[in-house]
Amino acid sequence: MAGLNQNLSQSQTLAPQMRQSLDILQAGTMDLQQLVQGALEVNPVLEDLTESMSIEDLREDSNDDSQERYEDLRELAILENRSMGSSVDAQERREYLMNSLVGSQTLQQHLAEQLEVSMAEESQREVIRILIGDLDQRGYLETPLSETAARFAIPLEDVEDARDRLQSFRPAGVGAKDLRECLMIQLEQNNLQDSIEYEIVRTHLASLAKKKFSQIAKQLKCSEESLLEAAQRIAKLDPSPGSSYDGTNNPVVVPDLRFQRGLSGEWEAELTNEYLPKVRISDSYKSMLSSGEAKGVKSYLKEQIREGRNLIKALDQRQETILAIAGEVIPRQIEFLEKGMAQLHPLTMNEIADKIGIHATTVSRAVSGKYVETPHGVIELRRFFASGYTKASGETVSNTGVRETIQKIIEGEDKKKPLSDSAIEKLLKTQGLKIARRTIAKYREQLNILPSHLRKGF
Repeated sequence: MAGLNQNLSQSQTLAPQMRQSLDILQAGTMDLQQLVQGALEVNPVLEDLTESMSIEDLREDSNDDSQERYEDLRELAILENRSMGSSVDAQERREYLMNSLVGSQTLQQHLAEQLEVSMAEESQREVIRILIGDLDQRGYLETPLSETAARFAIPLEDVEDARDRLQSFRPAGVGAKDLRECLMIQLEQNNLQDSIEYEIVRTHLASLAKKKFSQIAKQLKCSEESLLEAAQRIAKLDPSPGSSYDGTNNPVVVPDLRFQRGLSGEWEAELTNEYLPKVRISDSYKSMLSSGEAKGVKSYLKEQIREGRNLIKALDQRQETILAIAGEVIPRQIEFLEKGMAQLHPLTMNEIADKIGIHATTVSRAVSGKYVETPHGVIELRRFFASGYTKASGETVSNTGVRETIQKIIEGEDKKKPLSDSAIEKLLKTQGLKIARRTIAKYREQLNILPSHLRKGF
């Protein structure tokens, strides 16, 4: 007869209110609309307001800790601002946007769904969420794990374990650091570790790209016919597993922020609040609490009002957090605003987190999927956070700036004598930038630029 065993274990479970706050913080504007719309459909005490309002009108009086007083001030501000815009025009604009937008699931959402049903412990889930936020549009995880570990003060071993778990998710190949690893993951998930395709990808991918079939066949001691068949199977793998979920394919990108010069000439951040859902607690339902309604009805209304206020508070916190982050980004990226992407400076989330008194993971969530309107176009807020290099002069330059410099060098090269990665390395060194050749090759691939022998013109 089997014995009974008792085991004690600790686990961290997020309360529904905290989970809702995190979901709202991380949601982009369009996702937020759907999230709030869902709340409006299930919570009868919530009203949808379409007028434009400033976040300043929604902030809690710092000298008043009363939640009831906070709500009274909010509702008064809403009533006073109703004359600021046409509710009919705003409603028509929203309906047009929602009807014309084809909703599609992002890669991050797809992976987050898998994470929620995975067997990972909450501590590991938190790290996986960070890695999901760091994925590029191809589904690659190019940020070095050591950098992620240092950025969030997480043991490197934990980050590596979280990366391994992420790489088991679908689409196959997600979470890879480069093309080789991406293809190897796909083959491994199909139990083809011992196949000729796996060996080609593992050791001869560069030669395969140059179609050196005879050379590869000789080294692998196989016939060219079997090699060609394997190459055809490799060609059916997906080199960019995240692209089918690419949110940039969505025709509507709504910036959450605007970086512009104020009246004094100084750069400042402003919330656009475009298409941002605005909700309040219905006065009619509040009045029912003091009426002769049955006890069960009053209990139900109190619960719905509490949930509604939690939603409104989470929306406020989202906006205030985004604005606070943007306010600290601007003074560190003045040169970008003045001169363009090449002048983007290295910036870590820890720097901003320490400055405004929140955790770096909160910064990561807040900037994910948020866009900023700048003098150089609408760009994702996350792009302002990048590692970089220090020139011999002591000046810092971001990875984005280095990539742009490489692109300009290649654009200006002699097409009959294209520059090799080694030649570009030497040119950068003359500009005070010491970048390894393999790093230059990686950046060139990210820019979708062919190697020199394939760029040669006649």
